[in-house]
Amino acid sequence: MTQISLLRTAGRAGLAATAAAFLAFGLAAPASAEPELYEGAVTGTYVGNAESGTRVKMDGGAASTSLFNLKLQDGTILTTYCIDFSTSIVSGAGYAEDKWENYPGKGDFAEPAKVHWILQNAYPNVSAEELGAAAGVEGLTPKDALGGTQAAIWHFSNGMDLTDDNSAGVKAVYEYLVGNAEDLPQTSEPDATLSITPGTAEGVAGTTVGEFTIETNATSAIEVDLTAPAGVELVDLETGEAVTEVENGDKVGFEVPAGTEAGQASFALETSAHVATGRLFQGIEIVTQTLITAEGGDTTASASASATWTAGGGEEPTPSPSPSEEPSESPSPTPGPTPTPSESPSTPASPKPSAPDDDRPALPVTGGALAGLVAAGIAALGAGGGAIYLSRKRKAAGTSTED
Repeated sequence: MTQISLLRTAGRAGLAATAAAFLAFGLAAPASAEPELYEGAVTGTYVGNAESGTRVKMDGGAASTSLFNLKLQDGTILTTYCIDFSTSIVSGAGYAEDKWENYPGKGDFAEPAKVHWILQNAYPNVSAEELGAAAGVEGLTPKDALGGTQAAIWHFSNGMDLTDDNSAGVKAVYEYLVGNAEDLPQTSEPDATLSITPGTAEGVAGTTVGEFTIETNATSAIEVDLTAPAGVELVDLETGEAVTEVENGDKVGFEVPAGTEAGQASFALETSAHVATGRLFQGIEIVTQTLITAEGGDTTASASASATWTAGGGEEPTPSPSPSEEPSESPSPTPGPTPTPSESPSTPASPKPSAPDDDRPALPVTGGALAGLVAAGIAALGAGGGAIYLSRKRKAAGTSTED
């Protein structure tokens, strides 16, 4: 027993030491997976700063402020703000457009709808002169306008407050923006430039495969480029009709006729769309600042989706005949044992209950009925025992008389 106890103690100590080692190296639990970027997301690269602002002091520390240049694949340059105070930006980092709910940075993206309001009502969408007039500051410099705007964004994106030891211009802009910021109508983010979700689907021939949702802020219908085997069509899921172009909010799928061999199909979209103010961009496969567009721009966006299916839906299989449909000879009943007549049949203690009438449904056996049956059985056993006892007593009496 002592040896087993020592082994258990050593095992527990080893587990504790291992857990401590994992904690020390930051391996206590696996890191959460990065959110998957949606199909068709606009992508770009951080290519330097567009403009620098006043350095600001927050209750979480001091930081420089800047507008960042994000160069999209078609060469469009977007200006962006930072919404992740605690993470540095990486030179040349790749970025992809994503949803507010997929914010990957440190801290909470606490009130994105108020950040969206600030972006539309502060610098650079509003000039330094106009912003200064709204905030009650004469001669507001662009640097203070930028610094005060970034500080207000961090207040709502990371829950941070500006400290008192900042310039008067920065404090005035910050207080004006924080005090007046409101949720935009429906507290929603601007529409996606172009996306198809999900990007892939699977199914079986003889059905409509996939439910693809189109999201875009394009102002006109987008032509569909379909690649599919003969007979397979891309259809509107509400009407069931084949489509050659789609719009925002449409839901489509591949209609695969029954009997079609296993295969695949895809469709692609391309359009000129606007990357709106307030769209979030996160790093691609790298930890870097999360950015949000301060000024949008027009760009060419593309997206695609595909589906695969297995063969099926051909001729209906011939069902096997059910047992009731197959002729069969009824088995002859097996005769039971012939009952042996009793030498001295006795009169039953109680009459045998009659079978219920065909027109009267049999009642379920409830607890009370079951108790009655048990009592009747006991009475019958008692009667039988009494009859046997009397029969033996009579025989004994007869034998005594003969002697």
